[in-house]
Formats: sequence, structure tokens, C-alpha cells
Amino acid sequence: MATINLTDKAIGALRKIIADQNLPAGAALRIGVKGGGCSGFSYSLGFDEGEATEKDEQLEIAGIPVYVDKKSLLYLDGITVDYHEDVMQRGFVFNNPKATATCGCGTSFSV
Repeated sequence: MATINLTDKAIGALRKIIADQNLPAGAALRIGVKGGGCSGFSYSLGFDEGEATEKDEQLEIAGIPVYVDKKSLLYLDGITVDYHEDVMQRGFVFNNPKATATCGCGTSFSV
């Protein structure tokens, strides 16, 4: 079974987004990886109101359904998603133990 972790801050921010955007109860968080970014790969994070496909691993974290496509899971297994907010910036932060390098923006990595 794959391991994707969400910190308490990330869970709170996700629940706020679900409420603010009035997403349906079945909306799932979709976490993925796509080619690009300064370091070779970049993270994608969003909500999916559709059903999972046979290409997806389905998880549930703190009552939030999470979909990760199986190809992305190769790069994301063991990741922790946090939420950071201060005077200068706010957003989700990816702590990926498989990343060998990351860019300054924190959304791009290489393995």
C-alpha cells in the first residue's frame, strides 16, 4: 500500500478549500507528477469530482479521498504534503524523500 501523508495544516487547508469552493462530498484530492519545471518534474495538486480509474491508487486520509495515478506514485510514495503560510507566501509544500534535488520554488524536483 502506498504512503501519502498530509499534515494537520494541509488537511485544514484542504477542508477550507472544499468548503470555500462548495465542492461535492465525493470530491477527491488528486496528487500527481508531470514532466517539466526547472528540476525535471513538477507536482500537481487539485480536486477531482469524477470517479477514480483503474490507473489510480485510491487512498483516504482524514476523511479526504485521495487519488494518485500509479505512474506518479513511483515518485510520490512516502511524500508528506504540508501547508505553509506566512507574510511572504502561502501554499502547499511537498516533502519528498525520493527527490534528489529541488528548485527554489519548491514545486519542481528530480530523482
